[in-house]
Amino acid sequence: MGDKSDVLQGTLDLMVLKTLESMGPLHGYGIARRIEQVSENALSLNQGTIYPALLRLEQRGWIKSEWGASETNRRAKFYSLSRLGRKQIEKEIENWERTAATMARFLAPSN
Repeated sequence: MGDKSDVLQGTLDLMVLKTLESMGPLHGYGIARRIEQVSENALSLNQGTIYPALLRLEQRGWIKSEWGASETNRRAKFYSLSRLGRKQIEKEIENWERTAATMARFLAPSN
């Protein structure tokens, strides 16, 4: 059908935070697949997209990680929301809603 969409950095951060909020701890591959699933495959996330985002969120203190075993018994890093991350979700939602409202004004037909 159409091309898969590029994801803006702040948008991806919010998608990761919301995914961890709803699903609980996940490894990077699981987070990427869940985002693709929720987007109905409109988005495609590769390792070069998801892992820098996870590192950035961890450095900000919004998520934390620990090593564990994946479903296939491979060693994997599992990410979960931190207390700070739970608070940050609301701020990120407000930012996104403000951006979406601004874009809606540009996309509305002119009178």
